[in-house]
Amino acid sequence: MSPAITVRRIDNMTKTNDMMNELGGRVRRLRRSRDDRMLGGVCGGVAELVGVDPALVRVAMVLLTVFSLGSGVVLYGACWVVVPEADRP
Repeated sequence: MSPAITVRRIDNMTKTNDMMNELGGRVRRLRRSRDDRMLGGVCGGVAELVGVDPALVRVAMVLLTVFSLGSGVVLYGACWVVVPEADRP
């Protein structure tokens, strides 16, 4: 690898780190909702993160489940286990 390529890669990494530092506290994380929940609060949490109505996310999840032969159920279950619940207000 030539020195010019190495310098460019380091410069790009520095720019990425600067961008991440600028975001700081504004980074939003996916959390399961405590308020908008039918089962585990996954769709409510996704809706809060994206800023849409939870009903739209639920409809999208049903369509994903129907048209992908059940992978929506697997995805929902994995998120229910992995994604932490939102903090109490």
